[in-house]
Amino acid sequence: MELQLSLDMVTLEEAMRYLEEVEASIDIIEIGTPFIIQDGLRAVREIRKAFPRHTILADLKIMDAGEHEAKMAFDAGADIVTVLGVSDDTTVKGAVRAARSCGKAVMADMICVGDIAGRAMEIEGFGADYVCVHTAFDIQSKANSPLAELRIIKKVLKRAKIAVAGGIKQETLGGIVAESPDVVIIGGGITNKPDKKAAAQTIKNMLK
Repeated sequence: MELQLSLDMVTLEEAMRYLEEVEASIDIIEIGTPFIIQDGLRAVREIRKAFPRHTILADLKIMDAGEHEAKMAFDAGADIVTVLGVSDDTTVKGAVRAARSCGKAVMADMICVGDIAGRAMEIEGFGADYVCVHTAFDIQSKANSPLAELRIIKKVLKRAKIAVAGGIKQETLGGIVAESPDVVIIGGGITNKPDKKAAAQTIKNMLK
């Protein structure tokens, strides 16, 4: 299982500082949606330059112009971009086309998808490399963890890798780890800790 660090409510300077602390324990650096809205693709370029050995995900949550927007992120140095599972099929396929032409990857974010199983199978058929179940930030206080949806897509996906996100912390990680997703995405469970290095190392050890 790979550990993806989600950098969301941060400045570029904070992100660089956090990454220096935790880089040994993380596999994928996620430049989160609020971060990209704030700093643009400059954040991707700067982090790519500073951490050349890590996989970088640009969480664009593409909803339209799939091929064009995905290629912009790939050209900036991203290895993976996200497209929303609720997007039109043409948008998802466009993002996948851009990934294939650039030798990169697409993660479909299933946030707000109604028929998780059905849509996951469709998106896998379009060629998405990852399917991510995701409990939205705005509803984490009243929603369950993404564990139930993780179990659903595990039953139906045959090729795409499975990622899981949404308020996951060290205290709630056990049930997720038991399902063995390919990627576990954690943000505040690391970045909000006083000792970020220790938090990341503990979580990475749990994934091992």
